[in-house]
Amino acid sequence: MTESRGSAPHTGSEPRPEGSVSAPPGDPAAVLAGVGASWTWLLGSAFATLIPGILVLVWPEETLHILAVLLGLYLLVIGLFRFVSVFGHREQGNRFAALLISVLYVLAGVLCLRNPLQTIAALSLIVGIVWLVSGVLTAYTAIASKDLPHRGFVLCAAAIGIIAGIVVLALPTESARALTRLLGLWMVLIGLVELAVAFAWRAALRRAVSAGPRDPASPY
Repeated sequence: MTESRGSAPHTGSEPRPEGSVSAPPGDPAAVLAGVGASWTWLLGSAFATLIPGILVLVWPEETLHILAVLLGLYLLVIGLFRFVSVFGHREQGNRFAALLISVLYVLAGVLCLRNPLQTIAALSLIVGIVWLVSGVLTAYTAIASKDLPHRGFVLCAAAIGIIAGIVVLALPTESARALTRLLGLWMVLIGLVELAVAFAWRAALRRAVSAGPRDPASPY
């Protein structure tokens, strides 16, 4: 899920189009902040959701073992993206929420990979909880962030995640094939929404460069 970041303070320096923050050269936190706040990092996160979703839809007859491994890797990769994005947050409250989301994704990925022969119902439960909780936390950080330039996109992504989590958790689990397709469909939809957020963030960065020294608030 896409997260929201707090606004960057007005420093009076030249704008930083990739969302980096002032720090000593070579500082690992500063490097991660610059990477995590860039629109290309958002784009990578979106593709990390979109591609597995397409694979699940294209191969609906795949075994539970393959599905569990695919979902586990998807969750771990997204957890890594979310962890790096934590360093791009300016507000402590938003950093804590982002860190919770990253830990949630990693734990869920480990659960999927730990027992790849578990049922589709168990996999759906894990993914549904992750989407629901991360969607709620993303909505919170989007609302709490100051001067977020495209709050509507981030709230839309949060809403999609919440709805996806509720639908996956609420549907019956009799048909493994139907739930597999449902998971793939929601992953594709979430990935497309995150693509929109990434390109909106790129536009916001370009406007910040043209307008002056103030960085826009990062959406991720």
